[in-house]
Amino acid sequence: QVQLVESGGGQVQPGGSLTLTCTGTGFHLPYYRIGWFRQAPGKEREGVGCIDGDGRSYRGVPVYAESMESRFTISKEYTDTTVRLQMNHLKPDDTAVYYCATDRVLKAGPGCYLKAKKYDRWGQGTQVTVAL
Repeated sequence: QVQLVESGGGQVQPGGSLTLTCTGTGFHLPYYRIGWFRQAPGKEREGVGCIDGDGRSYRGVPVYAESMESRFTISKEYTDTTVRLQMNHLKPDDTAVYYCATDRVLKAGPGCYLKAKKYDRWGQGTQVTVAL
């Protein structure tokens, strides 16, 4: 069965760190374009960052939302076919459900988007809570 599954969420104190993992089953996720998004209660889903799909001689480059660029890092893990979101210096405003998303059809090469409508395969989300 082809699906995405997020893991690694939880509660952390302000200033702490978490690493979220997006696992693809039934396909080799790191080859794909991947977006990370979050949605807080009462707010719209917003883009956190994304990373391009790999090409024949190209490895995806991450792009981040401006407010997260210095704190969040997206990486592709080819050995275990996952994509990770490392989050540092977390703030209470980072509290949200975090989602990873990708395409049903591989889109290789440069270009990824922080718009949810650009992706058509989604995980179920994982809760991140930043509080004392």
